[in-house]
Amino acid sequence: MRISICIPMYNENRVIAETAKTLSSYMETHFADYEILFCSDGSTDGCDKTVEALALPHVRVIGYPQNRGKGCAVRTAMLEATGEIRLFTDADLAYGTDVIEQVYQIFLNGGREVQVVIGSRNLHKDGYEGYTVLRKLMSKTYLRVLSLVGGFRLSDSQCGCKAFSGEAAREIFSRCETDGFAFDFEALLWANKLKLPIREFPAKVINHGESKVRLLRDTAKMLRDLMRMRRRIRKTAVEPLSQKD
Repeated sequence: MRISICIPMYNENRVIAETAKTLSSYMETHFADYEILFCSDGSTDGCDKTVEALALPHVRVIGYPQNRGKGCAVRTAMLEATGEIRLFTDADLAYGTDVIEQVYQIFLNGGREVQVVIGSRNLHKDGYEGYTVLRKLMSKTYLRVLSLVGGFRLSDSQCGCKAFSGEAAREIFSRCETDGFAFDFEALLWANKLKLPIREFPAKVINHGESKVRLLRDTAKMLRDLMRMRRRIRKTAVEPLSQKD
């Protein structure tokens, strides 16, 4: 199966060359059929040119001129990708590269029953290793609030490593509209609406970069986005993907 790795990036020149080389080397070693898409979210620091200059195999750089948010970058890459499996992760490879093989095997062994696979820091005994006590408490509280408001029943909606079958990616991301950090939740709400099975796997942060989430402001905005998207998705009639030919 062809696998697409989607990397959203916004002014990531500090880390992006190392990320691109590390990821390319890993994929060349482990996969025969793959592509890597770096999607620039209106970056102004030249990180897109940095990746292009490396001229790595099976790597494409896409994007758009104006900064819109991580959700837009992920959505753009997911719809541009061609893989039967489409995975997105952070530009600093926060969850490492071994998660790619882990996710691939879940799809390979699960067949049609696997459509959406999401990482969870709450399923791994060391999932929050390296977090300060305060950051861990804030993260868990943040997830709890979002789960209560969004009606999410799994253990970690905000883990930055998620994968979709090609069919699920097209059905979900063609309907998504959220550009900001609430995009994860919107994708999962659409997955539920389409009655797609969601499977979790244990994940942990290996590379602790600086978070771009500003807790108070971004949480407030995310809660507003959640309320709007829940209303919109609830009102939208769709045919469950499992019932389509």
